[in-house]
Amino acid sequence: MAYRKLSEQVHRLSNPQRSDSFVKAFRDAVRDGQFEAAYMPERFTLPKQFSRRGTEGTYQRDAKEMLFDATPAFEKWFEQTNRDLAAARKGGTIKPTLEAVEAGLVDFKVMAAETRKKMQASYTKGQALGKSRAKGAGSKAKRK
Repeated sequence: MAYRKLSEQVHRLSNPQRSDSFVKAFRDAVRDGQFEAAYMPERFTLPKQFSRRGTEGTYQRDAKEMLFDATPAFEKWFEQTNRDLAAARKGGTIKPTLEAVEAGLVDFKVMAAETRKKMQASYTKGQALGKSRAKGAGSKAKRK
């Protein structure tokens, strides 16, 4: 049986910025009984660089070390998980900036059509509101 530390396996990831997600998935798999692992007394530093909002610089987090049996079942799980973590993240829309438009990440024609639609809806709403107020004010003035 070949035993391996979690910290060693984290360094084998193709995208180290996803190491926190990998550790979470690893613990979930151990909890579900997909493979065996045990906590070790030491801790290790994740390679991911975290940043705090509103401040400059980065920091790193520690995780509890684990020892696991590197079975073929684990290797298969690791290959799949590593592939999933290396793929582009789902969710999160791209901010419509000049750079994003120039890079082709955001379609300018679609943005312009959405803007035109919003402006027309706002204009129509304003016109309807103005007409309703004109009707309402006229009827109140007649009652007095």
